[in-house]
Amino acid sequence: MTVPAPDIMYVITDLQVGGVPLHLLRLATAMQARGLAVRVVSLAPPGPVADRLEAAGIAVDSCDGRGGADVRVVLRLARLLRRHRPRLVHALLFHANLASRWAGRLAGIPPRRILCEIQTVEIERRWHLVVDRWTHRGCRWTIGNSPSVIEHLQREARIPPSRLRLVRGGVDVRRLQDAAPIDRALIGAVPSDRLVLWVGRLDPIKGVDALIESMRHIDTASHVRLLLVGDGPFRARIVEQIERLCLGRSVTLLGTREDVPSLLHTADVFAFPSRTEGLPNALLEAMAAGCAIVTTDAPGCRDLVRHEATGLVTPVGDASALGRAIQRLLSDDDLRRRLGAAAAEEAAAHWSFERMITAYLELYAEVGAFAFEGG
Repeated sequence: MTVPAPDIMYVITDLQVGGVPLHLLRLATAMQARGLAVRVVSLAPPGPVADRLEAAGIAVDSCDGRGGADVRVVLRLARLLRRHRPRLVHALLFHANLASRWAGRLAGIPPRRILCEIQTVEIERRWHLVVDRWTHRGCRWTIGNSPSVIEHLQREARIPPSRLRLVRGGVDVRRLQDAAPIDRALIGAVPSDRLVLWVGRLDPIKGVDALIESMRHIDTASHVRLLLVGDGPFRARIVEQIERLCLGRSVTLLGTREDVPSLLHTADVFAFPSRTEGLPNALLEAMAAGCAIVTTDAPGCRDLVRHEATGLVTPVGDASALGRAIQRLLSDDDLRRRLGAAAAEEAAAHWSFERMITAYLELYAEVGAFAFEGG
């Protein structure tokens, strides 16, 4: 049986649980719900997000790559492109972007049918910026999901404005607004505990070490509990830090959870001390849920949160300032409610999932892959 050509082939570096793979899951299922034929390719072997895509009826292929230096994925991706002949290729993450540019050339897919998306402000692997500078013409546009990402690509990768497009990220505001708090006993908390929540990948770039250090600057009489939701390569070092600072009773690692919206409605404060971001989905979700926020003046974070208007903003890496800001919110119920309500209003007005999907569809139509009528 002949399988019809997909309207969109999404290409991603891997499908492990993380911000961009989960973004792709939501994006691909939304496009499928709008009647488009969607297919997903992972350069790496399939991960947990692949199972969720397939459960939604979306076909997933793997190039079975064995790391970022495995150049065989380019040939395997080129074969998939020749076999399926998608009307549009939309790649996400550095290695998938690079592989799609080269595989597209090998498969005869014109650059005008390829979009590459970057969702981070790269401060560690600067060579990524050099590669993007020299290869960006292998696609029609490079998409950034926040003003900080676009500015960074212009300044550091020297991609001209005419080759860049901004598609602001978005979250399901209604789902986050309507979530109910969970029973505190299920997370080992009592009614008198003041709960500070963090959600993300345990990685040095996320600043979790500074957040744990900030607990030393919070009044111990406040009965503050820090809940860390997520997993990642930094976990062992985080556990060691918690033990070294004797914070085992104050800091709890909850691992990966499916009930983050409910946790956001249970927490008193959401703390997000990243050192850099593209557009942090976890921070957007906290805003939409109306949780009072403390974050840093990092790229991506400052695109979302305005100091004293929709949250409190502290210098990057300043554990003392972070602790003082958390303490301030815990000590001022009116401020906490005001900032949480303002953040929810901001998310609903400017960062909704529907607004994001419409922006993608308009961009796809501009490429000429297929028509889109707004509304």
